[in-house]
Amino acid sequence: MYDWANSAYTTLLITVLVAYIQRVVFPVEQWGYTGAVVWAWGISLSMFLGAVLSPLVGAIADARASKRRWLAATALSGAVASILLGIVPPQMYVVIVILFVMANLMLELSLGIYNGFLPEIVDEKQINSASSWGYGLGYLGGGIALLIAMMILQFGHLLGIETMSARLRCSLVLMGIWWGIFSLPAIVVLRDQPNKHAEQRSIRDAIRHSFGDVLQTLRSLRVNVPLALFLVGFLFYNDGVQTIISQASTFALQELSFPEAELMAVILMIQFLALPGALVIGKCADWFGQKRTLLATLAVWIGVLVAALFIASKIGFWGMAVVVAFVLGGTQSVSRSLMATMTPMGESAKYFGFFNLSGKATSFLGTFLFGLIVATSGSSRLAIFGLLPLFVIGMGLLWMMKDGHVDEAPRSPRNAKSLKDAVP
Repeated sequence: MYDWANSAYTTLLITVLVAYIQRVVFPVEQWGYTGAVVWAWGISLSMFLGAVLSPLVGAIADARASKRRWLAATALSGAVASILLGIVPPQMYVVIVILFVMANLMLELSLGIYNGFLPEIVDEKQINSASSWGYGLGYLGGGIALLIAMMILQFGHLLGIETMSARLRCSLVLMGIWWGIFSLPAIVVLRDQPNKHAEQRSIRDAIRHSFGDVLQTLRSLRVNVPLALFLVGFLFYNDGVQTIISQASTFALQELSFPEAELMAVILMIQFLALPGALVIGKCADWFGQKRTLLATLAVWIGVLVAALFIASKIGFWGMAVVVAFVLGGTQSVSRSLMATMTPMGESAKYFGFFNLSGKATSFLGTFLFGLIVATSGSSRLAIFGLLPLFVIGMGLLWMMKDGHVDEAPRSPRNAKSLKDAVP
């Protein structure tokens, strides 16, 4: 349900919030390209802060057995910031920028905490299924939220919402309410596993102790070669995946002359197809193993990049989008479940903080590479193909990784036979 909750934010972020900031808060006629700069730098700043703080927050949450409280604080703070984005007048642009950065940062921090629950509530036989259902339902929830927002933008005048600015602001309020309300089931139901080492320290002591935990985790990665290889490989191929998703619209507009309405329809289609795709690939991970399945999905991504060189019609782009939708959720869910099976019990939030760090550390690389190729060649087709090294490097590192775990400690709750038994 938390995947369902936060996916409304991630989906409306790239459709509604980007339009609101660049067309309403910083309109081109008045501000020139300031809106685009604010958007790019705001995303970069929040992701940088998230990369730096995620391991520290994860270490604190593990040290004090407080993942549930951290999840509540980050998720609800982000939801409130999102609601305020729609309430604060657009003339208060400084406040809006602060709220935008805060909402995005809270999302980044919450995901590390949330992912840390995964190896604690299910055993290894269930972990692929649970992760797949999470990502799949997230895409479904994000798609429904996007559909509602599209109806507000299209038919808002029937509700007395006359201006496009007001409709965008209503959609932002929807984004925050959705995130907040659907976070409550996870916050209410989930419980931290008892940690015999957890102490009721002061915040200062907890932070000092957590810095030591972070350094210890870094040192442990030097000897846990499989986990280190996975994290570095994830760093590359995840950046490639995220860049394709964020820049595919540029390819469609420049190379295939897609109208904006049809692009919105493509995004909606991807949201809904990602659910069955995540479930099917999660089942394949049960049958063939997580590593083999993940390698297969990366091979499909490489095929998508090669196909982009030859696609010359809208039908071809729709077909490519179907393939992307099918492997998108599966790539992410199997990566998360593989990480969970390699994580020592009782230290999940800390290690997932590094998982988040790995996913963000080079988040600028793919988009920089894409922009550089477009600037030098004028072709977004070549720019998409130019992302190939990110997948090849990631796939190579994953191939080198030996199957196994960081330790041999049990990773499932004691005597837990099912998800129902594992969660109080």
